[in-house]
Amino acid sequence: MPAGTLYRGREGMWSWVAHRVTGVLIFFFLFVHVLDTALVRVSPEAYDDVVATYKTPIVALMEYGLVAAILFHALNGLRVIAVDFWSKGPRYQKQMLWSVVGIWIVLMIGAIYPVLHHAYLQLFGK
Repeated sequence: MPAGTLYRGREGMWSWVAHRVTGVLIFFFLFVHVLDTALVRVSPEAYDDVVATYKTPIVALMEYGLVAAILFHALNGLRVIAVDFWSKGPRYQKQMLWSVVGIWIVLMIGAIYPVLHHAYLQLFGK
């Protein structure tokens, strides 16, 4: 590859990638959620078995990942709207991204207890 042709993306590219990835993950969750909810009409016992697996610590970690994806996607979506519709948005897009990341981190720290407390009790007891 000739020198200087490799694109080394900065914050804008990585936020674009993260926005798409979180969008796909959220879509996948919604697809699975619709399928498992529909299972109740086919076999209530199978539905109960599926719901029982949702109470495991591994699924709790996946739920925390889902919270992370939804929060980032929502906050970054607001940033994208600001960049698109605010005349000074493109000039401040990098600062807005770092603000989104900071708010996201604070909210994710706040989500640790409500989302992972049950898994912690299952693994380590009271």
